[in-house]
Amino acid sequence: CKRDLLAQFGLNQANPELPAIGIISRFAAQKGFDLLAQVADRLAREDAILLALGSGDRDYEDLFRRLAQLFPQKVAVRIAYDNALAHKIEAGADLFLMPSRYEPCGLNQIYSLKYGTVPIVRATGGLDDTIEPWDARSSRGTGFKFWDYTGDALLTAIHNALAAWKDRDAWQILMRNGMSRDFSWSASAREYVKVYERARHKSANGG
Repeated sequence: CKRDLLAQFGLNQANPELPAIGIISRFAAQKGFDLLAQVADRLAREDAILLALGSGDRDYEDLFRRLAQLFPQKVAVRIAYDNALAHKIEAGADLFLMPSRYEPCGLNQIYSLKYGTVPIVRATGGLDDTIEPWDARSSRGTGFKFWDYTGDALLTAIHNALAAWKDRDAWQILMRNGMSRDFSWSASAREYVKVYERARHKSANGG
């Protein structure tokens, strides 16, 4: 799956043993691309492969084109929207990056969890609501978060994720944690019922 994904991006000579970080997004400041621009050169030098799919602000498109030229076996971009390729990124990447300035809901982080692709997100809106920070001591959590809207905070979260990826046993637990999460309407309905039952019990007891 990962080798096929790399081939789709033309990275036939890339090292498949490196972790692959996927991005599927509109290329815009709202989606955190101003932060990516701040750390792009440092990120491209990490022991990781960066795969980006999307379109938007010309400056950010050009940034990824430049990175792909400078690091031809570590960075690749497809300036388009391709639904089939998007699913391959969700399924074939090791990590999924969403550094949004704000994100009222967000769905790609949920898709990535179901595929076993670990998200790195900024703690805002729906991203904050749906991703639990990984804690290696308790083996709890589903991904990696950063709170401050700065390039350094983003890079620290990526470093933490890449360090965790090296522990393959712990990483398998992290992947399973995400894949087991239930974001369906039935799960939401069960939570609403619990809230209602607690409120009714409190009212019946004069609370």
